[in-house]
Amino acid sequence: MKISKDMVVNDCIKLYPKTIGVFTQFKIDSCCGGAVSIEAASRRDGAGLDALLATLEEAALK
Repeated sequence: MKISKDMVVNDCIKLYPKTIGVFTQFKIDSCCGGAVSIEAASRRDGAGLDALLATLEEAALK
């Protein structure tokens, strides 16, 4: 499964546990704020969506 902007942050972490470090790196609240899409979280927390998705994909492949 490919990580997309529509995937929920918590679902991404469940499927790809190594991505939690990426969310931390991009200052995405994956604890209390993890029930929203990656796109919504990036907008909310001021992270660049394209860079975030690319880094998540890279982490998920490891």
